[in-house]
Amino acid sequence: MKPIKLPVAELKPALTGLGKVLNGRSALAILSNIKVERTHDGWIALTSTDLDRWATVRLEHPAEGPPATVLLPFDQLSQLVKSCGKGESIEVMSSGDHTLIHFPLGDTLGESKMPFVSPDEFPATPRLRNESIPLSSTLRESLLEAMDCASVDSTRYVLNGTFIDARDSKANYVVATDGKHLYSANSFTLPLKESVIIPTHKFLEWKEFGSDGEWQMRVGEKHLQLSSRRWRFITKTIEGNYPDWRAPIPNPADAKTAITLDPAKLETLIKLIQRMPCHNDRYHTLGLEWKGGQFMLMGKDKPEEDWLRVPVPDIQGRGPDVTVFLDRNYLAKGFGYGLNTISLISAVAPIRLHSGGRQLIVMPVRANDAEPASAPSKPAPPPAVVTAASSPQPPPKAEQPTPTPPMQTHPSSNGKHHPATNGTTTSAASPVDKVDTKPSLEAALLQIEGIKTGFREAINGLTKVGDHIRQAMREQKSGEKEIQGIRQTLRTLQSVRI
Repeated sequence: MKPIKLPVAELKPALTGLGKVLNGRSALAILSNIKVERTHDGWIALTSTDLDRWATVRLEHPAEGPPATVLLPFDQLSQLVKSCGKGESIEVMSSGDHTLIHFPLGDTLGESKMPFVSPDEFPATPRLRNESIPLSSTLRESLLEAMDCASVDSTRYVLNGTFIDARDSKANYVVATDGKHLYSANSFTLPLKESVIIPTHKFLEWKEFGSDGEWQMRVGEKHLQLSSRRWRFITKTIEGNYPDWRAPIPNPADAKTAITLDPAKLETLIKLIQRMPCHNDRYHTLGLEWKGGQFMLMGKDKPEEDWLRVPVPDIQGRGPDVTVFLDRNYLAKGFGYGLNTISLISAVAPIRLHSGGRQLIVMPVRANDAEPASAPSKPAPPPAVVTAASSPQPPPKAEQPTPTPPMQTHPSSNGKHHPATNGTTTSAASPVDKVDTKPSLEAALLQIEGIKTGFREAINGLTKVGDHIRQAMREQKSGEKEIQGIRQTLRTLQSVRI
C-alpha cells in the first residue's frame, strides 16, 4: 500500500485528544490501538475508542493515495512522535504480516516494525443519521458549566451527566446536580423530541476541542455526537429518568434579601474567598452576613475561635438582616460562572446565585441554636469588622455550623412538565424551615435523612480512598510505561536500516 503521511505538528495534539478516550486498563488489546485511515477523498482521520466513546480527528490537508486503513499501538506511536521535530513527518503502512512506521533519523529514515493487526477487529464507529443541531457559544458554555456540577458518585449514575430538559419545546433547560448544589440554565430552544442526558467526560472539557470552532450536536437512539471543525466525539447517552430537579429550587418571590456584586470584581472576590480562614476541611464552611446594609464574609481557623468578618465593597443590597453558612467552593464556583446576584430567604433555606437565565442552587450548612453546655456564659463583646485601616478585634461567639441534609431530588413519576423559569420557579419549603413545628413522624423522617446523609458521606469517603489507590496504580503503571518506552526506543534504534 502507499504510505499514509502524518505531519508531526498535527499528530502531537491529535494524540493528546485521542488519549483522553483510551482506557489504559482495558483487558481488550485492540482498544490500545488507534485507527489511521485515508478516505476516498484523501482526508486522513485518526480514531480511538473505549467501546462507550469514540473520538475522531481529521488532519488539515488531504493526501494523495487510494483508501487505506492501518492500526497502530497508541503508546508506541506516542513515544516515537515525542522524539520528532514539529516540521517533520512520519509515514505508516502495512506490508505483509507487519505494520511499518518510517520516521526521520538524521539524514535518513528509521523504521519501526510491529505485528499486523487487521483493521476489521477495530470497533465500528456508530453512525448518527439525524440532522445536526448548531450549538451557540452560550449553550456550549452552559453545558460545560453544568458538567462541572454533575455528580461523580457511581451509585447515582443518572446524575453523572448533564440533563437537557426538552419537555417544554419552547424553553429547554440545561441541568446538573450532585445533591449538594444544582446548576440550571434556560432560554434555549433545540429541535429535540426527547430529553437527553450527556455523560460527563474529560474530552469535552479539553481546551483544544473547545477552541476548534462551532459545535454541532446529533442525537441518536442511544448515542450522541458532538463535533467541531476537525473533531468528532460520540458517546453513549445515560439511560434512565432524571430526578425532578425543580423540587429543591426556592421560589424567587420568597427571597427578601438580595445582594448584587460588581461583575468586574468577581475574580478578586474569588481570591478573597480562597484566603479566608477555614476551620472545617470537610465542608469548607464560609459565612455570608448581611447586616445593617453591609455584606461580610465570615471565617475562622479553629472551631473554638470567634468568627472573623471581612466586608465586601462595591455591592448593592436590600432586605432584612440574615446570616447563612455554605461550602465556599460552591460560592467561588458560582462567581466563576459570572453569577453575581445572591438571593437569600433564611439561614436554613437554599442559597440562589443567579444572573440572567443561569442559576446555581447551593444547600447551606446549619448552625446550632445554642452554645455547648460546657461553655461558660459570658457577655458577648461587640463584633469586629476587619478593614484596611483597623486591626481585627475579637468578634462575638457564633454558632457552630453543622451540615444540613443534601437537597432532595425525586424521580418524575409521569414525565409531565411543570412550567417554571428562573424567575417564577416554585417549590415546597425546605424541611428545615419548620423543624420546630413538625409532628413526631416528620421529625423521624428528618432523622432518617440525616442517617442517609451519613451513609452517603461514608460511600464518598470510600470512593476517595479508591481514587487514591487508582492514582497510585496509574503512577506505578506510568513508570512502567516509561521504562517500556525506553526499551522500545532502544529496539527501534537497533532495527534502523541505513
